[in-house]
Amino acid sequence: MRFNFHIQKRLSSNQRVFDLDVRLNTDSQRIVILGESGSGKSLTLKAIAGLITPDTGYIALDNQVFFDKHQGINKSPQRRQLAYLFQDYALFPHLNVRQNIAFGLAKGWFNPSNRTQDPRVSYWLDAFQLHAVADQLPHELSGGQKQRTALARALISEPAALLLDEPFAALDPALRVIMRKELDELQRSLKVPMMLITHDPEDAHVFGEHILSMHEGRINGNTP
Repeated sequence: MRFNFHIQKRLSSNQRVFDLDVRLNTDSQRIVILGESGSGKSLTLKAIAGLITPDTGYIALDNQVFFDKHQGINKSPQRRQLAYLFQDYALFPHLNVRQNIAFGLAKGWFNPSNRTQDPRVSYWLDAFQLHAVADQLPHELSGGQKQRTALARALISEPAALLLDEPFAALDPALRVIMRKELDELQRSLKVPMMLITHDPEDAHVFGEHILSMHEGRINGNTP
């Protein structure tokens, strides 16, 4: 699967102007964008997901064009079929683990039943060892359980690719090691293409088949 994009976006706040100008064309299945906070990593990921609209450029995955300014194409996030894992996991606080995972299958904004028995939900509860906490709310979970729940919700819809925004930043160092190993094994097993952004070189070491270094809205290095 090939990521191909050129994203340009200007943001202004008070006296500060930030110009994002990034391009990539790769068939790597594990891409890491490494950079300090404020370098434009999250903006890049959100543009790919369709959460923000570039000023110009294009975004494509294989033969699917998600955005092309000149052709007037701008597919909605839902039509891109990409799974986006937010840094804070963005679990719904009023839904239990089972419902949060089932929400990945929802076609509208209606909450899934708190006793849903969908076999796809059961599969991911088993895969991530979440059956014991299936009826608990997010505030009752550990950091690792929250991340597993968010990953299950992202993967249940069988996305074309997985986009990860600083997935380990909220975890303590010991749990980070465990969750890196789990995600590494999961991605290799599912073979779902993955793009991960981080400021931690260890994330790049574990996941970086293709590592990009970003600084002030530009990609400075490109290490296959």
